[in-house]
Amino acid sequence: MLPYWRLSGYYFFYFAFIGAFSPYFTLYLQSLSFSATDIAILMSLMQVMRILAPNLWGWLADRLGARMPIVRLSAIASLAGFSVFFLTTRFEGIFVGMAIMAFFWSAALPLVESLTFGHLAGQSARYGNIRLWGSIGFIVAVLGIGHALSWLPVASQLWMTASVLAGIAVLAFCVPEAPSVPHHHDSPGLAAVLRRRDVRTLLGGAFLMSAAHGVWYVFYSILLVGAGYSKALVGWMWAIGVVAEIAVFMIMPRLMARFSLRQILLFAFAAATLRFAMIGWGVESLTVLVLAQLLHGATFGANHAASIAAVNRWFPGRLQARGQAIYGSLSFGAGGMLGGLLSGYTWDCIGPAWSFTIGSVFGLIGWWVVWRGWRDESQQEKQHA
Repeated sequence: MLPYWRLSGYYFFYFAFIGAFSPYFTLYLQSLSFSATDIAILMSLMQVMRILAPNLWGWLADRLGARMPIVRLSAIASLAGFSVFFLTTRFEGIFVGMAIMAFFWSAALPLVESLTFGHLAGQSARYGNIRLWGSIGFIVAVLGIGHALSWLPVASQLWMTASVLAGIAVLAFCVPEAPSVPHHHDSPGLAAVLRRRDVRTLLGGAFLMSAAHGVWYVFYSILLVGAGYSKALVGWMWAIGVVAEIAVFMIMPRLMARFSLRQILLFAFAAATLRFAMIGWGVESLTVLVLAQLLHGATFGANHAASIAAVNRWFPGRLQARGQAIYGSLSFGAGGMLGGLLSGYTWDCIGPAWSFTIGSVFGLIGWWVVWRGWRDESQQEKQHA
């Protein structure tokens, strides 16, 4: 039987951590008088570890033939790493704590994604209904903490975020292992899969989409607070984007039945090109910001669901965990690191508007890569969606 609520609960707490950490930890770092470059370096550690750790943990999971022991270890070690933030406010100490937390925290999601598809056993269209609980967790955390910080000091978000990490640890011990996927001798090897043009195009596009989002993840809250918006409104702005994401996850089975994965990705990249330019140049208009956040449903929701479906299809059998790890490393890892670090250097040099414009350029290049590199299989993808 599908452990729907246990999987959904894990996603709830996992993405609640992102809702607690990403929007507000940068404000905490800013309160410690760190520079934009320092903030970008510290936040980029999350992406750096997403390059290194998932492949190591994915390889280990394939060797062990089990994923949940690693997921449980990652939950406990992530909480231990985060606890360092209570002990120091020095850059070096926070750097060490961030590195420990990120190394173990980044291990979990690719394994849980693979585990979820193992439990779904061919019902991949139901993935969105489970994953949307992660979006709900994000909204609960981002709104709750945003309102709490209206009357509590910004440092209090450390305790709230640590509580969410504890919730991840509890759920990690509740989710059961999925049956191991049988390895067929006629299945392609990893190198053969990676040589496919459509696979390389997907991974290249994922890298560029995450690079486009890099400035948003690191500096969006700082941009809004600097423009005079309250922390409570910052929470609502993040939540609007995730509400759009939830709506997209709910209709993804219908979208995937009607459109090819390539068509969905092309739309997502076009939306990213528009979205980040709107944020950079329209920050004074709340209407423009709301419209830009609604595009998150396409730039993350549709893009992620389509990409995960493609990875699940193209990395069969025991390659699934490795495929998810490679996807996560190149997208949220390398792409997010590039976008975040670049924005840290450009923020003070050329300003917020042009920093977000660079995100738009990444989106436009990603659109061209998918359009140019994935041209001959749209009908095949539509038939199999």
